[in-house]
Amino acid sequence: MTSCMIYCRVSTTKETQQTSLKRQEEELFQLAQNNGFHIRQTIKEEAGGYTLERDGLLDMMDLFSAGEADVLCVQDETRLGRGNAKIALLHQLSALNVPVYTIRDEGRLQLSDNDTMLMDILSMVEEQQRRLHNLKIKRGMKRAVESGYHPEDNLPESGGGGRKKIEAPLEEIIRLRSRQLPFYDIAATLRGLGYSVSKATVHRRYKEYIEGRHTYESNQEEME
Repeated sequence: MTSCMIYCRVSTTKETQQTSLKRQEEELFQLAQNNGFHIRQTIKEEAGGYTLERDGLLDMMDLFSAGEADVLCVQDETRLGRGNAKIALLHQLSALNVPVYTIRDEGRLQLSDNDTMLMDILSMVEEQQRRLHNLKIKRGMKRAVESGYHPEDNLPESGGGGRKKIEAPLEEIIRLRSRQLPFYDIAATLRGLGYSVSKATVHRRYKEYIEGRHTYESNQEEME
């Protein structure tokens, strides 16, 4: 059975708004029932719609990201958010393939022409960002190879398609850094090899290595 999240929001704690919050919940229960949805959880919040800093909202998005709910039910898209916050949330829900059902539309959310245009623009921007990211990885790998790095040395001898990479390999970081590659290009090179690392992670691991080496050398001098 399709599971849904019910999200209710009012902007203030006034008594009239509390009545609105209860009415939203009742109407959304009915909407879920009409569509045969199993209610996974109901979230009620008192917060402004222009901010994303809402505990209930973040909890809801975590559940959707984890695949623990399939559909979102709200009174209308303004209860989800307003302005840029609304567009950002709708875009994220779309990326997660989470349909939005509203009381106003009596079913699937019908976006306005302006909102549809903004969503299309965001999708195009993300696509260009992905292309730029891939080009940076390619450039980083090219620079590493030109500096004498041999990526084939990182593959298992069995030729079974590589191993699962979990953390940044210190040996590779030291080797690439010794060739004067900047941390950004080192991170891009490692990502090209399958390691999910950022520039900050690479810099931190290298810094820990340098500090550890200095500590070891200092201890050796004291012993002598």
